[in-house]
Amino acid sequence: MTKRFEDLSDFIRNQMQMSHIYQPAILVELLQNGGKASVTEIAKALLSRDVSQIKYYEQITKKMVGRVLTKNRGITNKDRNTYSIKEYEELESEEVEILINLCIGKIDEYVEDRGDRIWSHQKISSGYISGTLRYEVLKRAKFRCELFGISAEEKALEVDHILPRNSGGTDNLSNLQTLCYSCNAMKRDRDDTDFRQ
Repeated sequence: MTKRFEDLSDFIRNQMQMSHIYQPAILVELLQNGGKASVTEIAKALLSRDVSQIKYYEQITKKMVGRVLTKNRGITNKDRNTYSIKEYEELESEEVEILINLCIGKIDEYVEDRGDRIWSHQKISSGYISGTLRYEVLKRAKFRCELFGISAEEKALEVDHILPRNSGGTDNLSNLQTLCYSCNAMKRDRDDTDFRQ
């Protein structure tokens, strides 16, 4: 066995001190990619292990796909926790490839037209809120803005500090509420209005 293997193995087994899964997850990504990976590749690997984000997008999938593609449009079927395209077996492989490219084109057009603001519900301008905590706040609000009731499928939702951080507000669950992007932008850090009632 090589010296490098022994050093890495010893670090992983005996010296690695963990406050989260990040170190071993990053090492897995590096090891699986020839010893090198970009920040974006590493971030994607971490995201794939973030259960809170997976649960968040499971909710989006159930609400969006269920309502729009299954009930409203009749394009997909749902059987328990599995979605399928109706009559998929009738499509030829070339047709599947064309449809995939059409969808990617629609995504690219949407992003180009609207810019980074489509992901603004994932940004917390005043600091970091963990995915787990964010999911708990959104779940408690049933994925709706607590001021106007608009749902996550209609408008991007954000986690708002009831008592702003710059006024001594904490990141405790009791000080957090769900607001849509517009409501949060209007409230900003001017007051401590609790919209949860």
